[in-house]
Amino acid sequence: MKLWQKDTSPEARIEAFTVGKDRELDLLLAPFDVLGTLAHIEMLTHIGLLEEEELPVLQKALRTIFKKIEAGEFEIQAGVEDVHSQVEFMLTHELGDLGKKVHSGRSRNDQVLLDLKLYFLHEIHALSKLVLALFEQLLTLSDQHKDMLMPGYTHTQVAMPSSFGLWFGAFAESLTDDMLQLQTAFRIANQNPLGSAAGYGSSFPLDREMTTRLLGFETLAYNVIYAQMGRGRTEKTLAFALASLGSTLNKLASDICLYMSQNFGFLTFPDELTTGSSIMPHKKNPDVFELIRAKSNRFQALPNEVGFITTNLITGYHRDLQLIKEIMLPAIEDMKDCVSITTYMLANIQVKEEVLQASIYEYLFSVEAVNREVLSGVPFREAYVKIGRAIEQGEFTADRSVVHTHLGSIGDLAHKAIRQKMSTSTAGIEFEPFLRARKKLLGQQEG
Repeated sequence: MKLWQKDTSPEARIEAFTVGKDRELDLLLAPFDVLGTLAHIEMLTHIGLLEEEELPVLQKALRTIFKKIEAGEFEIQAGVEDVHSQVEFMLTHELGDLGKKVHSGRSRNDQVLLDLKLYFLHEIHALSKLVLALFEQLLTLSDQHKDMLMPGYTHTQVAMPSSFGLWFGAFAESLTDDMLQLQTAFRIANQNPLGSAAGYGSSFPLDREMTTRLLGFETLAYNVIYAQMGRGRTEKTLAFALASLGSTLNKLASDICLYMSQNFGFLTFPDELTTGSSIMPHKKNPDVFELIRAKSNRFQALPNEVGFITTNLITGYHRDLQLIKEIMLPAIEDMKDCVSITTYMLANIQVKEEVLQASIYEYLFSVEAVNREVLSGVPFREAYVKIGRAIEQGEFTADRSVVHTHLGSIGDLAHKAIRQKMSTSTAGIEFEPFLRARKKLLGQQEG
């Protein structure tokens, strides 16, 4: 049975194709669908479309459904199209005609848009906490290894001295920009679409500002057509944020896979965090980081996938948009797993000391030699030629001391400034209003 069904039913094959993975994915949206309905019925009571005595009856039933969702006892039954239908059918089964009143002034279009926005806000907040944990782990490692030198590379060639402190810190600062993009996605999602109905509003005197307050949104998408246009836009912005975070994880994972190899041997992990070979007993394979590398490459495709689905769609709702859920919801889960396991692995990383003592890193210090000549009064180009000639003639001997003092260099890792950048990047991910709104809608606090 469908909410929209009249005298005819779609063929089973048509239903299977059009429903797709909605039942499975909608389970993730279920708590937010109930919260949206709780806010909607309170507003309907305020404008006179529900009687005052009907509100607590509906609230009690909806809160019972919410508890079932939290307990893992909620399911979308066979033949029921989506989570919105399942919740309404449950209300109608328990309350009769009263349950049929909750859809007044709504369309499934603004229902699913609301559910997705609340879901994305919840998930961005959860992901941001995981990113912050990774950020702190990287800065801790940066501080612990600030005096341990390692080679830096350009063109995959030995270039100049670096340090493990500088290397770990680079990824920490990279996360500040990734978090800035997550903040942007959060702010775009933080706009209430409820009341836009099918995209053209309603003849009912809906109080959209009231539902905005009740749900904890910062603001609302005012124009009802634009509210519907927001579906796909929010996901694309979040997709770019996930792709950005994926690029940080990808470079970190790629470096670690390389640095773990015997040819480099800069770092390793305990045996129990690596895998072995079925034929080569000496192997310690970085399977975790190889999978992170592969998964983070898949994140790079997300903006294109969302973009191609939404390209050439005119204003208004289209069933095409359903496919975005199949892309974005699993991707968010994958990203949380990747960030979490990266933090766990880094907590157990083992860094090799005295890496630069190997003779292959002799030329790593050539720029240091040039700079010392310049500091003694030799013009830079003359110093460059002098050291270059010594290298060509096999007469160069490295002075392996390194003195870098400027901000952001080996000698000044700028952790305080990087922490300030992260603080700025997370400032807009304010989740407390949603927590307060949730508790109030569920009757867990007064006021």
